[in-house]
Amino acid sequence: MTDNKAQYVPGHALLDGRTAVVTAAAGAGIGGATARRLLEEGARVLVSDAHARRLKETEESLAAEFGSAAVASLVCDVTDENQVRALFGAAARLHGGLDVVVNNAGLGGTAALVDMTDTQWARVLDVTLNGTFRCTRAALRAFRDSGRGGVIVNNASVAGWRAQAGQAHYAAAKAGVMALTRCAAVEAAEFGVRVNAVAPSLAMHPHLVKVTTAELLEDLTAREAFGRYAEPWEVANVIVFLASGYSSYMTGETVSVSSQHP
Repeated sequence: MTDNKAQYVPGHALLDGRTAVVTAAAGAGIGGATARRLLEEGARVLVSDAHARRLKETEESLAAEFGSAAVASLVCDVTDENQVRALFGAAARLHGGLDVVVNNAGLGGTAALVDMTDTQWARVLDVTLNGTFRCTRAALRAFRDSGRGGVIVNNASVAGWRAQAGQAHYAAAKAGVMALTRCAAVEAAEFGVRVNAVAPSLAMHPHLVKVTTAELLEDLTAREAFGRYAEPWEVANVIVFLASGYSSYMTGETVSVSSQHP
């Protein structure tokens, strides 16, 4: 059997001199992997997360590797408009501008719709969809005012296309992120801004293990053509592509990062 283990791809200076903001970047998930990949491609990065301790640990780890001048952090709960405004204000203050925004913040969970509470529904929608809206709006305002264009990459999910029991709130939120991406892209073209999204199927990280049963993870992994889950950095690679000049004619698109079959 062929070894399907992915080989890490080194940086190619695709984002030299760019400044990026990444939400939900603390820890070992897609956000953290994306921050690292952006740095490897030459960008300066402002990482944010709602968890102050883990965010500080992430900043210190990245700064030790890439230099303190390339990395900064600011706590941001994307459900709080004032904190979102502070985050995008800090990007200009700390790094002199803004070129790339990766809206990675999201919240999942499992609950049958018949038993789901209003609170469960609203919490997932507020973080995953409304949070992406707040950050996209703030980014577009910053890009419009700077007049130098920019790129937004949103983290959606194949759940926005595919039905899965217990995921009505998460699927609805991610489908909303896809629709938001398309509409924002049409409006943002006026400012020279591109807006795209990625839709991962199964990228393994510690938080996913906490909120998903072992049985479900085993079932989802079995559906993947390569017989394995994606590493977070494999999703980050596609985010880097969408943030770079290699995708200069793409906007309003959602790119599936998946090997899943029905």
